Amino acid sequence: MTLRVLGVDPGLTRCGYGVLDAGRGRSATLVDVGVVRSSPEEGIDQRLLVISRGLEEKIEEHAPDVVAIERVFSQNNTSTVMGTAQVSGVAILLAAQRGIRIAMHTPSEVKAAVTGSGRADKKQIQTMLVKLLHLEAPPKPADAADAVAIALTQLWRGPGPVRLDSSGRARTSAQSVWAEAERSARHARESSTSRF
Repeated sequence: MTLRVLGVDPGLTRCGYGVLDAGRGRSATLVDVGVVRSSPEEGIDQRLLVISRGLEEKIEEHAPDVVAIERVFSQNNTSTVMGTAQVSGVAILLAAQRGIRIAMHTPSEVKAAVTGSGRADKKQIQTMLVKLLHLEAPPKPADAADAVAIALTQLWRGPGPVRLDSSGRARTSAQSVWAEAERSARHARESSTSRF
């Protein structure tokens, strides 16, 4: 069974997401990438609702085994940290409701995993993503590229595919195969209905 990771770069205006499938060795395949946007003109409740619906759509579409999220760390801009933390909470809750394991990675962990240096800048990360994932260009905007880097960090540094059931217990390998079959069947149903 292929391990699929949804990386989330939490942000209130632009929440980046990136979906990767693990390949052989340290290879990975980019499945989907983008951002969920909310308007600064809206209230915090509506903005979180928009982000939640966008992330939920991606979780339902791709059925990841793990949701990897950038860990919020202290910055000088308190309002930015608050928004980032709130979006992180939304992503964690959406995963928990589906029994999907979550993982948190700090920005320096992501930089070190992708480039070998915990002090790398965004351009260095994007250059490595192009090389490692055999892309023609780095994902845009930067929030999307960051989410892909977070997913890649989880593939390389996290444990294997362990999904949790509604009570928080780990599934057996047979249960995981059943979950994969259900995911495939759902995709088949969605594909057949989208043709009409």
